[in-house]
Amino acid sequence: MSESRSGGHLEALRRLGVGAVAEKALLPYLDLLAAWSRRVNLTGARTAQERVLTLVGPVLGIVPLVPEGTVLDLGSGNGSPGLVLALLRPDLEVTLVEPRARRAAFLREAARATGRGDVEVFRGRHDAWPGPPARTVLLRALRLPLAEIAPLVAPGGAIIVLGRPLEPSPGFVAEPTPVSDRHLYRRST
Repeated sequence: MSESRSGGHLEALRRLGVGAVAEKALLPYLDLLAAWSRRVNLTGARTAQERVLTLVGPVLGIVPLVPEGTVLDLGSGNGSPGLVLALLRPDLEVTLVEPRARRAAFLREAARATGRGDVEVFRGRHDAWPGPPARTVLLRALRLPLAEIAPLVAPGGAIIVLGRPLEPSPGFVAEPTPVSDRHLYRRST
């Protein structure tokens, strides 16, 4: 990891206003992501500033929306939002769900390198998840119907979508969020 890359990430994180504890947690992830992205297509963000704005910035807006407990990130790919959230909120039990082998390998290495070896990486599709439903399910750049995600969400739990909203579905109530491109759907049954 080059000093210039770490320095660039650090500068970008400071511009975003994250604290020193978050900087320390996020720098190894961002540096590893930059290194792996040369071999594996993890993100289109090529500069340190782009990586921070694209992968960390949007997650900051959901941090207060996620209650303590279990989190499933579907289609984790490059680790945002699930791993980034785990780094910002060590109180969460996070599982990253990723079907592609090389991306799952990256996620395992990133979790280990950031000191979050407790973050589970499940290599498979969301519909193959064998575990219990989670309190919070995260989606980013993955368009799935709410009804298809419902079995993964514990009663009273929520789905948080970064990006375009999902179509309404029985059993879920959309709740307002402070940021227009973050959407929260609470499971009512």
